[in-house]
Amino acid sequence: MPTRDQDVLRAASMYYLQDMKMETIARHLETSRSTVSRMIKEARETGLVEISLRPAHTRAPGLGQRIRDTYGVEAFVVAVPDSHSQLDRLHQVARTTARLVGTWFGSEMVLAVAWGTTLATIVPYLTTKETRGSAVVQLNGAANTRTSGVDYAGDLMAGIGHAFGAHVHYFPVPAFFDYAGTKEAMWRERSVQRVVELQQRADIALFSVGALRGELPSHVYSAGYLEPDDVTRLDREGVVGDVCTVFLREDGTYRDIEINQRATGPSPDQLRAIPRRVCAVAGDNKVLPLRAALRAGAMTHLIVDELTAARLLEQ
Repeated sequence: MPTRDQDVLRAASMYYLQDMKMETIARHLETSRSTVSRMIKEARETGLVEISLRPAHTRAPGLGQRIRDTYGVEAFVVAVPDSHSQLDRLHQVARTTARLVGTWFGSEMVLAVAWGTTLATIVPYLTTKETRGSAVVQLNGAANTRTSGVDYAGDLMAGIGHAFGAHVHYFPVPAFFDYAGTKEAMWRERSVQRVVELQQRADIALFSVGALRGELPSHVYSAGYLEPDDVTRLDREGVVGDVCTVFLREDGTYRDIEINQRATGPSPDQLRAIPRRVCAVAGDNKVLPLRAALRAGAMTHLIVDELTAARLLEQ
């Protein structure tokens, strides 16, 4: 016997994809026109159906296809006029990302999340979706010499957990250890191993790329996680940004960068164990780190604003 969700999907499909009238749909589903109307409204409100208006001159569809052809990732290019501010572009990407993640994440799944400016922008746009047996796990540590990181990363993780009714697993370690040997010792602790093993079992990873500079600097660079000497050393190494606090050069290499031996986030190689790796990006200063992350194979899905996508392909 069809479930309510199946009927909602059928009603929405007939209305939006087959251009059928509500009276006709009601006859097919053996129900009333008013019930069909409520089903279609429910499909919109729950995100099953998304309605967007796209200007005829938008480059978004073509850019998305070119990114797919060039980098082999599924690309969602958000149509935002070039005249909009970088902050506006970030919010449009955040809104789209929240909707997509809400569609992909469900019961009995694990969502791994790397904190940052973009992720903090996404969380308020998440709509409530009750799941069962699901978990949200923090991908990288948040503490530094100035703060425990609990307020920032903790609030972000709690917001995602609340949206999905999921159990939250925090990662109570620094973003960067002072010594690689300290990290190696900590990774032998069972409490840390438990979180790392859950990260490795994730169905979806959600993250952005970090840029050293720009109008909206990434949190890892603006909140005291790096000393001036660290930034100087990264510049000398040719680093253009990071993914999950693992630093990358423009060609996607990272293994011989010293600070990465002390970073607590997963490397691109480790990320590749996660089936769906979702990267949300907006902003001119993110073009170089985004290209590096693509070359490193860090993501399977990219959500990006139109201008950033165009500049990624131009360069």
